[in-house]
Amino acid sequence: MTVNLTLVLATMILVGCGVYLMLERSLTRVLVGLVLLSNGVNLGFLVVSGPSGRPPLVDRYDVSEISDPLPQAFVLTAIVITLGTTAFLLAMAYRSWQLSGNDDVKDDVEDAAIRRLAHEDQMSDGYDLAAGETTDDALEVFDEEGDEPEGPDHDGAGPRATAQETR
Repeated sequence: MTVNLTLVLATMILVGCGVYLMLERSLTRVLVGLVLLSNGVNLGFLVVSGPSGRPPLVDRYDVSEISDPLPQAFVLTAIVITLGTTAFLLAMAYRSWQLSGNDDVKDDVEDAAIRRLAHEDQMSDGYDLAAGETTDDALEVFDEEGDEPEGPDHDGAGPRATAQETR
């Protein structure tokens, strides 16, 4: 079996351009990237499935000459799924354009806050890079029953002492 190098290169170019465009912030570019990626994967699947043969009519041809219809069925199913996904992304991009005047994906406020808090935690003195936790967490030692912590922040008398009680 020989593989057509031109089709393999076309597959690689389509997949590469599709992935590059899907990593952009614009929903229009994400949409075009999805279409390119799916077309590249479909083309690659057909290239790898083997050479074309006779139609799958069992009564007329020898079984060894018949092509396998399953890869074409998979690609046809993938085309239908891609059509549905493309329609959904197109509607989402259009709605984003209606609401904000552009189709760029904005940063989520919650993600920005989590990223900021994680950065502040890594910059603090209590962050231990080897363990992946703060060194303040390792200072609390619980007794055998597990209800009263012992350590430098607690005097060991009664339940957890708050900062106002120790002053």
